[in-house]
Amino acid sequence: MTVPVLSCLVLPDQAPAEFLARVRDAEQAGARTVWTYDHLSWRDLADGPWFSTVPLLAAAAGATSTVRLGAQVATPNFRHPVPFAKEVMTLDHVAAGRLELGVGAGAEDADARVLGQTPLSRKERGDRFEEWATLLATLLEQDRTEFHGSFYSARDARMIPGCVQRPRVPLTVAAAGPRSMRLAARLGSAWVTYGPYRQSPPPQEWLAAIAEQSRSLDTAIAQVAPGRRIRRIAQVALDEARPFRDADTYRRFAENVAAAGFDELTVHWPRPDGRGVPAAALDMVVATHHGP
Repeated sequence: MTVPVLSCLVLPDQAPAEFLARVRDAEQAGARTVWTYDHLSWRDLADGPWFSTVPLLAAAAGATSTVRLGAQVATPNFRHPVPFAKEVMTLDHVAAGRLELGVGAGAEDADARVLGQTPLSRKERGDRFEEWATLLATLLEQDRTEFHGSFYSARDARMIPGCVQRPRVPLTVAAAGPRSMRLAARLGSAWVTYGPYRQSPPPQEWLAAIAEQSRSLDTAIAQVAPGRRIRRIAQVALDEARPFRDADTYRRFAENVAAAGFDELTVHWPRPDGRGVPAAALDMVVATHHGP
């Protein structure tokens, strides 16, 4: 049986030199994409070092030559689409067309509170995300954009010379519900899921959940973009260690992810704190996807 393509996440909580070393290691190991989180702080790591995503990706672009690089995921919580589109366009040039961009609605966490914004209802967050993502995509595709919406405006916003990748940098949309699935079907080159909202479900429950979500994406594509091909990415949680217990366990896990309809499996690169893929299991993981 086949296994998905391997990609990885390297968190921006490491000194830039260490971050770049891990990105280069992932490139050498054959990872398709190295993603990093796009947050201002994150959960239990909020009291430690945490660096900015855009400068780190720019540095990674200069330190690598083949691996694709991306943010997973940017949200409206602190990103205005006009200046962010300019940063994304510039990053695509710095990376010589190797940039990916994950986007999502954003959780009700520290990133949503740090700017002192009024809390939004779930519907309002969905409305904001749809407007934000649509405007971001439009900005990245056009030299000039005029837009006046409920949450954002763009007055003669210029994006010249535009992205290296045409018509724009590919978007990977994080989606779970029907509405965001339709947005993924309309705007996304790829879709990413972290699985069910429940923390650390058993692997078989997680696999069943992502398979059901993949079928929901099929429904959304049939509704808004019949025949469209969207790359499907499953992301293993930072603290999930069970699939990496041994080579047979991991291969069965990866094969089941592929059988659920996924093209890509994203794991967290080994970390100094022991989270993510255990360091001792890394060679096994790479060999499963790329051979000895």
